[in-house]
Amino acid sequence: MSGIYLHIPFCKQACYYCDFHFSTSLKRKEEMMASLIKELILRKNELENDEIETIYFGGGTPSLLTIKEIANLISIIYKNYKVINNPEITLEANPDDLTSKKIKELANSPINRLSIGIQSFFEDDLKFMNRAHTAEESKKCLKEVTQYFDNLTIDLIYGVPNMSIEKWKQNLNIAFEYNVPHISSYALTVEEKTALHTFIKKGKISPINENLALEHFNLLVEETKKQGLIQYEISNFGKKNYFSKHNTSYWLGKKYIGIGPSAHSFNKLERAWNISNNAKYIKSLSENILPLEKETLTIENRFNEYIMTGLRTIWGISFELIEKEFGNFYLAFITKKSVPFIKKGLLEIQQNKQHTTILTTTAKGKFLADGIASDLFIV
Repeated sequence: MSGIYLHIPFCKQACYYCDFHFSTSLKRKEEMMASLIKELILRKNELENDEIETIYFGGGTPSLLTIKEIANLISIIYKNYKVINNPEITLEANPDDLTSKKIKELANSPINRLSIGIQSFFEDDLKFMNRAHTAEESKKCLKEVTQYFDNLTIDLIYGVPNMSIEKWKQNLNIAFEYNVPHISSYALTVEEKTALHTFIKKGKISPINENLALEHFNLLVEETKKQGLIQYEISNFGKKNYFSKHNTSYWLGKKYIGIGPSAHSFNKLERAWNISNNAKYIKSLSENILPLEKETLTIENRFNEYIMTGLRTIWGISFELIEKEFGNFYLAFITKKSVPFIKKGLLEIQQNKQHTTILTTTAKGKFLADGIASDLFIV
């Protein structure tokens, strides 16, 4: 089973914290759509006989596409790939794009899951992030979307400077009022070359407070649990049967191809990525040349990636899988290296339902998962 990710590289405006590839000019949208179609066709043999179980429209802001453009891309996938019955088809959307008309059109399209970029239900936070929508639009769109879509997720950002614990709790409570079955929630991070990075450097904004972010994270874990949401990945909380199948496939190391500028692909042995430049991407495909670079993964690369993703999820790291896929040296390495973290109460060894020995982060270790993983890498 494999997935297809489509990167739609357009946004109405630039969020101050975002370092993803996108353009705020829609001038070349038509050419871009033609190029995405061309790339889908040129790469149809890459997944061999694998069946496609997930299709994901990410970005950028995919909700800027018309229903016709979305349907056209899905139709090309169906014509050129083996798609399972009832695949998960997700569209990332911003609240300001989700008008009543658009919601109804999407509900009648092949899209069966929405990922809505709320980020916060408070006006001052949205202005701080330079989001294109208002708090009112968020609430209005959720009220309508929940009447048409059962499977949806919202994004929320915590660790925002000067956001009190009380305000963060209110954000969560508003989300719970709409009974959304899935929440993806991330700490505000400062990426280089973003407006946020510049503002902090110039002293216009307070630096990110790690302790505040940790308090927000702990409250998030606590409150989502009370609502029956399972933290199946560090930043992802879903009710049973509502986990993101597409993102889960990344964490479980399944194959996927990424279509569009800056999109990444993975086939278990190689990682590939497309050029992060719209004009060059369009030009390359007009000449039937795939605008991508490839890297063959070493056994160490693959081991380190497994450790990184495994520690972020409830499925953890399987000792049996390490022995089978990587060999005894790697099993001995991880067994020995994990001991200090087990003693500190950050990692624990468990037996899962399949009677497999797994290494997972404890409640205390979850927020530190990425740092712990890097200490367990083979360098």
